[in-house]
Amino acid sequence: MSNVAVIGAGAWGTSLAIVLGRKGTHRVRLWAREKEVLESASSHRVNELFLPGHTLPVSALVTGSLEEALGGAEIVVSVMPSQHCRHLFEEMRKFLGSGVMFVSATKGLEEGTLLRMTEVIAMVLRDTGTESAPRIGALSGPTFAKEVARGDPTAISIASKDTALAETVQREFSDPGFRVYTNTDVVGVELGGALKNIIAIAAGVCDGLGLGHNSVAALITRGLAEITRLAVACGGRQETMSGLAGLGDLVLTCTGGLSRNRSVGVELGRGRQLSEIIAGMHGMVAEGVFTTHAAVELARVHGVEMPITTQMDAILHQGKPPRDAIRDLMTRSAKSETG
Repeated sequence: MSNVAVIGAGAWGTSLAIVLGRKGTHRVRLWAREKEVLESASSHRVNELFLPGHTLPVSALVTGSLEEALGGAEIVVSVMPSQHCRHLFEEMRKFLGSGVMFVSATKGLEEGTLLRMTEVIAMVLRDTGTESAPRIGALSGPTFAKEVARGDPTAISIASKDTALAETVQREFSDPGFRVYTNTDVVGVELGGALKNIIAIAAGVCDGLGLGHNSVAALITRGLAEITRLAVACGGRQETMSGLAGLGDLVLTCTGGLSRNRSVGVELGRGRQLSEIIAGMHGMVAEGVFTTHAAVELARVHGVEMPITTQMDAILHQGKPPRDAIRDLMTRSAKSETG
């Protein structure tokens, strides 16, 4: 049996622990910071705070100790919110053994540095003074945690330049309900997963304003176009944006009722303030709220035009009325669709 540590016991981290635990071939340690998660998992093996109704397998232990979670771990899956990634890995590194494989399942960009999560992890781990580069992959695709946990057929990508790591994750994570594809485009897979959350908030705004299917279809299509422009400018591949971590995740998050990012947009469209919406999420994170400003800055650095992302930044962080943002998008200068 292999030892796997899952760091972050939100809905997504818990569902991955369920996937890994149900195989019966792993010893899984799920690290949780929240007292409520530790208590509910200890008493009846359910994460009542973030993923109620889904029981953790007996092979998955929930712990509040990083040392216990990471001791002997061969694979470490990081599923913490993006803004906690750096300081958590700084805490984790003293408990890590040699030869560990890291799988980043967080979809976001670090504010300030504009780094992807695998870049943050690599930076922190290189600071330990080791000569060898850490072995890292990015796991992303169209996945709602509740559906993954109950075993609905799901497909996802593991991206890494380390072929052996990607093949190991594919083999160790896959089961009849969870199919893993390999990819070498880490940049594209990570940016697809991060940037789609911005478009999902915009899709929610459309719903909150009572707009129809035409508007959302146009938003998804043009949203994919600007995500692709930025991903390619950063070194990603265009074909990745047509895959699971690009179009697949974008469609799911823009149309699915389980999307937290879309739900934030719905409430914004109904006229609620962002601070009020966030306060009502009870600790759950909508990564797109943080990613939007970082994406605008990243686009500026690379000279890429991202009109939808720019308007969403204005709505989220400057208080711009959604209808004004839509008007400004629709009255921009005429463009070629393919130019």
